[in-house]
Amino acid sequence: MEVTLKQLSFEDGLDVYAMLQELPAEENGFVNPMKGKTFQEFKQWLLRSDNASKDANRRPVQTIFWLYADGVPVGMAKLRQFITEEVLTAIGNVGYAIRPGYRNMGYGKLLLGLLVQRAKALSIDRLVLTINADNPSSVAVALANGGKVDRSSDGRLIVSIHI
Repeated sequence: MEVTLKQLSFEDGLDVYAMLQELPAEENGFVNPMKGKTFQEFKQWLLRSDNASKDANRRPVQTIFWLYADGVPVGMAKLRQFITEEVLTAIGNVGYAIRPGYRNMGYGKLLLGLLVQRAKALSIDRLVLTINADNPSSVAVALANGGKVDRSSDGRLIVSIHI
């Protein structure tokens, strides 16, 4: 199996769009803004998201990635690079979701591991994830990638991965 992490591009097409239609609009704190949108709205969002990821003056800068397995998009991730400590502990600087038909197959662990590598290349020294306490799969993924639970707040765990 070949697994790759690709950064969002305006050239992304129907395969990514189809995945986004399968992901819930909101699940366990992860927001998918493209659920239920038209393909044209998706293309406009790609352009906005691509532009935002390149604008170092915007805060927070967020880069979106797709996890591909054997040429099929199976996951989505968001990596926020420049955020305040307050925002970091409120929402974290990483979020991810796996396509429903590909869950419980190890893709979450792979995706987060690739994000850790990408963060290291960007000189980010810590990833913070906010995970619903009743989501043991995501907790396990974070811990498997070197995460440590910092604290619990309002039914959510704040997990840090020091790079």
